[in-house]
This record gives sequence, structure tokens and C-alpha cells, in this order.
Amino acid sequence: MTLSVAIRHRLGALDLEAGFESAGHLTALFGPSGSGKTSLINIIAGLIRPETGRIVIGGRTLVDTASRLFVPAHRRRVGFVFQDARLFPHLTVRSNLHYGRWFTPQGERYAEFGRVVEMLGIGHLLDRRPALLSGGEKQRVAIGRALLASPRLLLMDEPLASLDDARKSEIMPYLERLRDETKIPIVYVSHSIAEVARLATDVVVMADGKVAAAGPTTEIMQRLDLLQPEEVGEGGAVLDMKVLRHDESFGMTVLGAAAGEMRVPRVALAEGSVVRVRVRARDVMIATERPHGLSALNILPARIAEIGTVNGAQVDLRLDCKGDILVSRITRQSLETLELGVGRDVFAVIKTVAFDRANLSPGAPPVLTS
Repeated sequence: MTLSVAIRHRLGALDLEAGFESAGHLTALFGPSGSGKTSLINIIAGLIRPETGRIVIGGRTLVDTASRLFVPAHRRRVGFVFQDARLFPHLTVRSNLHYGRWFTPQGERYAEFGRVVEMLGIGHLLDRRPALLSGGEKQRVAIGRALLASPRLLLMDEPLASLDDARKSEIMPYLERLRDETKIPIVYVSHSIAEVARLATDVVVMADGKVAAAGPTTEIMQRLDLLQPEEVGEGGAVLDMKVLRHDESFGMTVLGAAAGEMRVPRVALAEGSVVRVRVRARDVMIATERPHGLSALNILPARIAEIGTVNGAQVDLRLDCKGDILVSRITRQSLETLELGVGRDVFAVIKTVAFDRANLSPGAPPVLTS
């Protein structure tokens, strides 16, 4: 189901001008605070009426200012999950979940209560009230309430922002399951590169109210120039690889892609499963000859496809690994000492211990086409 957005709107000092089209399972609106992400998602939801523009979801036009069409929020069939769960404190979890169904005509309900409860792992919480839930549990209930309204589109405005790292780790697998097992397109607002790299099939990068870049996650994550200074260290490439085999003797899994084989800490997935791997640029070393006697286990032949602009003492290299792309951040001194240039054959060297739970996750399914 394709989402098409092209709007212009002024909000105080912010001139919001955003246009993108996505057919992905989960489209992330990514960017720093104040870039216009939340304003844009509120416009998609119908909470703000744009001055000019058009919004279409799955062939259904929600906004077309040229023809004076504006479908009000309550008729858009859009589910919304906020930063805080906003559950009704006087109702049980079960009643909060059922609340989402009341505003959807019976003939248009497709979400099954039991299926949603099972997918989000909240069956044991049904008789509790929100005050007795953890932050992660509250967010899972809020997601369930939105799903049980049988929405055509699910909007999520930084749903992990108020959670600590432990609660984020708790809820992340449920978000992956939501992305993979439902046919509902999701727009997910975040300023965390780790969340976006792990969850998104497509990314729209916002900056100062404008779309700085948009496209598949595997392409956008290579653009370190799009990141804020505090996020650059987390930037790099995203590869979708397959589980080839498990090495139980060393607690490792061998993954394969066009780039070659990589050994990572053991992942609990069957052979043939797709794994999304985030390879941070700062974790990729460069060798001009195949290294020997090295503790790093992942050595991939590569060709330098592009050398970025020198930024102080650092420079970014874009590496072509048989069609897969990696990014390496090295010093300018290394660039000159090794006499590196575009077209030179090198080896990308990556430590196995560079891959932690934040860098390995189940791969997303193919994009939606209907």
C-alpha cells in the first residue's frame, strides 16, 4: 500500500515542505528535534490541516487542497501511537484494547482480538490496570489498541522515547513482529539511528522542515553526511544477509551475502533466515593486502567506490563489496599513507565483537506492492 505525501505548511518559524512516496512496511521519519517530523505525522493523521498539498494512502485521497478535499481525522482510519501510552487509567488492559474497536464499523473490522494480544505478548496483562504496567507493557497495550481499530495506516510518534534501554530492548522484538506480520503500512518517527536501521524498510530524512533524502534504508544509512554530529559514530551500512550455518563450538553464526561471509555472535534464527546487519563505519578497517595473524575474523574483498570530503582528521570511504556497499571511516593520515584512491582493491576488516544485539535483527520482508 503506497503512501504519497506532498504538503506545504507554516508552523510558527518552521516552513514545512515535505514530499515523499513510500511502499515500505515501515517508513521512518528520521531527523533531529525541530526538523518537522511530528508536525508532518500530525498532518498525515488529520490533526493539522495543511495550507497546500495532497496526501494519498493506498489510492484513497485524504487531502487535496486544490479540490478542497480534507478528510477529518476520525474518518481516516489511521491508528496513532504517541510517545506516552495515553491509556485510560480507570480501565483494565482488556477494556483499553476494546476501546479501539468501538469507532470502527463492524463490517470494516479486520483485526482479531486474540491475534493482536498474542502478537504483542500481553495476554497475561488483560485484567491489570495501567498503573500496574511497566513502560514497555503500556506501549505494547497502546499499540494493540491502535491495531484493534483496524487502521489503514499506523502512525507511531517516537514510541520508545520515554523508555529506558532495558524497556526499549523489551519492546523492539514486538515492533519487528508488527512490521513483519501485519499488512498495515507504518510511519515511524524517530531521531535514533539505531532504531531506524533496525526497524525501517524506508527512510525519510527531515532537516529544517524539508526532506533532505528519502529511499530504502540500505541506501540512506550509507549517507553519513545526513547525520547529526552526535549520531555520526553510529552511522554506516545496513546489509540484509542470510543465515548460512551456526558454529556451536564457538557460539557464532555465519551469515552470507554478495559481499561474502561474515561471522557474528550466535543469533537465534534458523538457517536460511534473513538477518539485518548494521555495520558501523567506525568498525570497518582497511587493509591493502589480505591480513594474516589477525584477531578480526571478517575480511571482505572490496573496491573503493568513492572517497568523501575530508572532515578534519577523518574521511569516509564508500566500498563496493561485489555489489553490497560498506562505509569505512578512517583517518586522513591512513588515506595518504596507504595511498588509497577510487578504484583501488582493498580488504574491509570487521571484528566479530563489533556486532551486538543493536546491530543484528531479523530482516524485514519485501516491500508491500498493493
